[in-house]
Amino acid sequence: MKTNLKFSEYSEYSEYPEYSSTQSTRNTRNTRNTQSPQTTQKTLIPSNMTHTKNTMLDRRYLRMATIWSENSYCQRRQVGALIVKDKMIISDGYNGTPSGFPNVCEDDNNVTHPYVLHAEANAITKIARSGNNSDGATLYVTDSPCIECAKLIIQAGIKRVVYSREYRLTDGADLLRRAGITVEHMPLDNI
Repeated sequence: MKTNLKFSEYSEYSEYPEYSSTQSTRNTRNTRNTQSPQTTQKTLIPSNMTHTKNTMLDRRYLRMATIWSENSYCQRRQVGALIVKDKMIISDGYNGTPSGFPNVCEDDNNVTHPYVLHAEANAITKIARSGNNSDGATLYVTDSPCIECAKLIIQAGIKRVVYSREYRLTDGADLLRRAGITVEHMPLDNI
């Protein structure tokens, strides 16, 4: 009988998610001696390797958010965001103007127009329109969230935020931490 294992159930070992019940089980043994030598065995890895694997995924999602930021027409700062739940990207966003507005983010004095949406706000509003939900999801964003985006992140049920560039103000990240949301800084030079 095959048992599904979860990462959280073991402190020293975790399961490779790539292995499924459809893969070949030839020449592997189960830990129970009552079954034949042809039975399925879960492949386990030490938890420190799981941490490394999760870090690699974080870096990949941050790189993808960075690439997504290139869609922004903003001149001063291009920001990208991805919302990931159960290892699936459920929403994306970049900073820019609302639908129907000209794709010009700054005025003649290089000051950002007040109606420009932040990447996080764009990603969260896309979820609202799609019928998906972001409860328990992770937000990957190129820049540390501002206070207004932090409020949206809290209300959207996002439980973890990973960002690569520091913003001059820390009140957004501080509010997220105060709300119990995990906030992680992973600089671009480490991606």
